[in-house]
Amino acid sequence: MLRDRAGAPSVTLDLPDGARVSDALEELSALAGGLPLVMAVNREYAGEERVLDPGDELALIPPVSGGERTATDPWTRVTGERLSLDALCERVRDPRAGAVVTFQGVTREVELLHYEAYEEMAAERLADISRQAIERHGLCAAAAEHRVGEVPLSEPSVAVAVSAPHREEAFAGAREIIDRVKAEAPIWKKEVEAGQERWVEGRRP
Repeated sequence: MLRDRAGAPSVTLDLPDGARVSDALEELSALAGGLPLVMAVNREYAGEERVLDPGDELALIPPVSGGERTATDPWTRVTGERLSLDALCERVRDPRAGAVVTFQGVTREVELLHYEAYEEMAAERLADISRQAIERHGLCAAAAEHRVGEVPLSEPSVAVAVSAPHREEAFAGAREIIDRVKAEAPIWKKEVEAGQERWVEGRRP
């Protein structure tokens, strides 16, 4: 549609030094005709504050054919509340999905585990890991949460849910998220049994 409006497959913009993506969008506003556009710079999506260089290749991207939904930001949290797998599954419901895979890590063998976390960083790591899994495996959505504080025997301390068009991607995405959360998130656990406490040995991220 934009190509038809321009009457050509490409146009050249003459912008001042230090011009940003927002300036290019303004220059092309008549061509856009009210469409909600984003811009790619040298084939990567760019925010409006991105500074442009001479010779940059700009692409106007109208809403893609899949509609407004694209790979969404994951839903993640670190919480002292009891985890609910049903609630987590609701977070990844998607009409494009043909598969939903879930994982729960539960307290075993001891009376309870006590989890401690650097919560702000742990929350960021959960989000980054989940976002990368969405991109790498083509997931529709991903959600992950980790509990802190006391987690009694048989209750979940960590839960992951992902949705994808096919089961292979869903299994792979869920596996990557839980493996990386265990290896990278700054979360520690202490076993409590018969009044005795012991920090579980960890490993360097």
